[in-house]
Amino acid sequence: MKQPSFRGTVAACYVGYITQAVVNNFLPLVFVTLQTAYAISLEKITLLVTVNFLTQLLVDLLSAKYVDRIGYRAAAVAAHVLCALGLIGVGVLPGLLPSPYAGLLVSVVIYAVGGGLIEVLISPIVEACPAENKSAAMSLLHSFYCWGCVAVIALSTACFAVFGRDCWPWVACGWAVLPAANAVAFARVPIRRTVEESQQLSVTALFQSGLFWVLALLMVCAGASEQAMSQWASAFAEKALRVSKTVGDLAGPCFFAVLMGLSRVLHAKLTGRVRLERYIAACAVLCLISYAMAVFLGSPAWNLLGCGLTGFAVGVFWPGTFSIAAARLPKGGTALFALLALAGDLGCSAGPTVVGFVSGAAGENLKIGLLAAAIFPLLILLGLAALRRTERSGL
Repeated sequence: MKQPSFRGTVAACYVGYITQAVVNNFLPLVFVTLQTAYAISLEKITLLVTVNFLTQLLVDLLSAKYVDRIGYRAAAVAAHVLCALGLIGVGVLPGLLPSPYAGLLVSVVIYAVGGGLIEVLISPIVEACPAENKSAAMSLLHSFYCWGCVAVIALSTACFAVFGRDCWPWVACGWAVLPAANAVAFARVPIRRTVEESQQLSVTALFQSGLFWVLALLMVCAGASEQAMSQWASAFAEKALRVSKTVGDLAGPCFFAVLMGLSRVLHAKLTGRVRLERYIAACAVLCLISYAMAVFLGSPAWNLLGCGLTGFAVGVFWPGTFSIAAARLPKGGTALFALLALAGDLGCSAGPTVVGFVSGAAGENLKIGLLAAAIFPLLILLGLAALRRTERSGL
């Protein structure tokens, strides 16, 4: 009997991560336009980001229990349909409902549920696909989130430049085509599980494992190290380094995403030649150096290079931890990936929050705030040391 090809499955997973990049990064591009068009306060705009984050966290948590019952295929199709509906809602509902803000809020909740499901599902689906080098496949997969970030920033900005910023509802609906098409793909490609439900570890068993908590620490610090710089890169470039907003956006978050994507592609090429834990440790040291460049060097060009190099340094943290978890806890199943995604999302919130609070306490000094964020790569080094101890003790 001919074995099914999983190339289509992997390709659909790549598009899945691009979709997640779209739903996470499109709306922030039009925040200023939304404020002007609908007289929405900055506090309410900020709440949209918070709702997106909290909804994805809740989905991560619930997925550990319910995704196995729903099934990977049905959940993946539903995730992409929800992302498409949410993006269409962003473009349509503010003009249909009496309150434009309510339309935006409903749309964000809809696509956040889809984005949360994508985050939980895509990694275990790729992990279950037959491949000689699972770690390389995982790192290459996660690089597509970075390329998605670059694409949504570059293509949306190009549309705004050509057609004017008032075209943003059409751009939002245009991006909805991507998840809609990928929902059809996931309805047809072969999908298999990493481990059968009857054999996988329960959430209680995972919580009783010292190894799981070390992996959770690594995921928290991975998300925090990444987002502490990514979320503040544009503001850091504009305020602390006194460059224009256009330069700040290109040399900040866009440059960061490009180097993070290149880092993940490079790791996919190097996998098998270097030990993953050592590679992550080297990147954690590079992350510390990058933060130091951004904070201490006296030249804006070197500071911006430090911002970008942080993207390269953090690139391996998230997919690398997933790969270690899959190898060390092979019966973790969906619950393992869902809980690690939850830990990573907590870190994504904690990193920018630490930078913001410390900067505010230091008189709006973003350099001091970014310096405080160096605690996260330091904790990764400590987590890797703990990981070695659990390996020796067999925990």
